[in-house]
Amino acid sequence: MPGALECGSCHALVHASRLEQLGASARLHEERREAVEASATWSRVLELLPPDSAQAEWVRGRIERLASAIANTPTVDARRAWIRKLGPLAPVAILLVNGKYLLALFKLKFLLSLAAFVTFYWALYGVKFGVGFAILILLHEMGHFVDIKRRGLPADMPVFLPGLGAYVRWSALGVPARTRALVSLAGPLAGCIGAAACALLWSKTGDALWIGLASVSALLNLLNLVPIWVLDGAQAIAALDRTERILLSAAAVVFAAAFGQPVFLLVAAGAGYRLFTRDIPASPDHAVMVYYLLVLTALGFLIALAPPPPVHS
Repeated sequence: MPGALECGSCHALVHASRLEQLGASARLHEERREAVEASATWSRVLELLPPDSAQAEWVRGRIERLASAIANTPTVDARRAWIRKLGPLAPVAILLVNGKYLLALFKLKFLLSLAAFVTFYWALYGVKFGVGFAILILLHEMGHFVDIKRRGLPADMPVFLPGLGAYVRWSALGVPARTRALVSLAGPLAGCIGAAACALLWSKTGDALWIGLASVSALLNLLNLVPIWVLDGAQAIAALDRTERILLSAAAVVFAAAFGQPVFLLVAAGAGYRLFTRDIPASPDHAVMVYYLLVLTALGFLIALAPPPPVHS
């Protein structure tokens, strides 16, 4: 229907690509503390969303918060008066206030959670294996982070949860399924590269530590590709149509037999389950499908390379 904001049959947003661009621009203005520009850009986003949609409600809330921030922002004259009152202490105060921009590179939450994460696995497995394992998890999360940032989208530095894993917080509002899939696969790809580097070091040194790190990292990244719940595979498979999901499930069964790794059957089962969900797109995405299969294949080779490592103390 002309003028419609979403497809009447599949409910896909008509202006999805434009919404992604505007959303990225609005978030960038927010990161730069440009509340007026951010509010104006979110207003343009709102015009392209169905009024009764959850996305529109979220954007309206965003605009209201920005309006409150704008109302509470001191004027230029007020700032100058405040600086004059501080006298010789003004440069120090300005440096402390603007220090938040320096922390953008290394967020305090990132540093503290990473330190706790390293300490936790150091205590469990010893310094070499514990620190190595934490670094490999960091590589996985930085894969997501770098891929998000290179697309011009805002993202927080990774946060680590000792004993549970880690995550990168970012807003996927208005982001196409393909972009979300590629961001999700970037983590396992980075983890796979890290595991491959450990395997290479093992081949050069013969030290069992390296193959232990390689196989554990590969296994965890493979588990992350099971297409269910909040795992990376759940976002990746969202870009695949019904035929591709069937092929992915079949390929995972073949990989389970070829590599002798039953964990691939979890991927097969997850892909089978996703045949009955309502998020199946109308058209295929061959690039995401090939990407998914290549990462699965590489991880399969790395896992099959050696048995699970001994526990280090």
